[in-house]
Amino acid sequence: MLISRQAEQFVIVRFHEIALKGKNRPFFIQQLADNVEQSLRGSGVAGVRPVHLMVLVRLGQASWPEVRQKLARVLGIKRLLLAYRTAASLEAVAELLAQILPQRQFSSFRITAHREDKAFPKTSVEIQRELGSLVQQLNGAAVNLTAPELNINVDVAPRQIYVSLEEAAGPGGLPVGVSGKVACLLSGGIDSPVAAWLMMKRGCQAVLVHFHSFPLTNHSSIDKALELAEVLTTYQYHTRLYLVPFAEVQKDIILSIPTAFRVILYRRFMSRIAEALARQEGAKALITGESLGQVSSQTLDNLATIGAAVRLLILRPLIGTDKEEIVKLARNLGTYDISIRPDQDCCRLFVPQHPATHSRAEEMESLEAKLDRDGLVQAALAQAEMKEFRYPKEAARS
Repeated sequence: MLISRQAEQFVIVRFHEIALKGKNRPFFIQQLADNVEQSLRGSGVAGVRPVHLMVLVRLGQASWPEVRQKLARVLGIKRLLLAYRTAASLEAVAELLAQILPQRQFSSFRITAHREDKAFPKTSVEIQRELGSLVQQLNGAAVNLTAPELNINVDVAPRQIYVSLEEAAGPGGLPVGVSGKVACLLSGGIDSPVAAWLMMKRGCQAVLVHFHSFPLTNHSSIDKALELAEVLTTYQYHTRLYLVPFAEVQKDIILSIPTAFRVILYRRFMSRIAEALARQEGAKALITGESLGQVSSQTLDNLATIGAAVRLLILRPLIGTDKEEIVKLARNLGTYDISIRPDQDCCRLFVPQHPATHSRAEEMESLEAKLDRDGLVQAALAQAEMKEFRYPKEAARS
């Protein structure tokens, strides 16, 4: 199909929440543009730039299906439109439609016009009416404003008009990088990767912290953490994962602490170690995958007892969700199949048969007096191993 040389192809990136940010909006839009550019590295696009209330991707040599697939993971995007750019006149739009519409089969349509350039001589309603009459002449299709087979979007910008016939949904939220850094406790299970992703969707950069009991356990939980970090990096482009040996802490707790309270103390020590790494990374909060009442350590009493071990803010994005909701999110973001593989998780392996569902911070502090608390934390920190991930992988070599 031959298209006028003026009708260059673009992808229009639309957003919703960012548009409400007032004076801070340029910062949010620029961060989204930077993330779009990062996600498309190596794809062949000819350029990415913010333009008022959208981000424009000049398609160049890239394919729309590939670009659509990559941008569907960019947090902050509400909608993607594959558009042709033409001159800022209805005559030029009419010429373009006459070239591209005969290639499509549709029995109903809608014209949706947005007039960013208020100096354009036609109102949005007039644009829709005139172009609608043209489409009916070209195709004979009926106008359907509620459920059209084809939605033709016309965006009138200064000096040019964008016409789009195809669109796709984005994940919404805020661009990663606008809300600061957080440290996420990452197990090999279903919940914690979802919690990390939800914080990314609120604009946070997530540092991941995984606790393992190797060599008391095998390497399976570490392998899963590495794979989960790879997936999560496709949403935030750069990830640091800390692998923290936890076996010595567990040994001391098992030797000194009553069985029912061991899991609670595991969690308190994990929180302390993660807090130290968070402060080292400049993170402002700890993130966990806890859901209220899901397991014994996630009762209100025990969550309060665990949280009392640290001073840093703890956020629990899954606290009010059930397992079915979490599984659905995990499937959508691509971590579920990794998470359900069997592994020797450091907490599950040493969980008591009847763990306590109620505790008080004062009781746990009394029990911890039997342990070299600071020494155990410092020893774990000294042995922590940091791994870095980048997306696309080619970015690591540039």
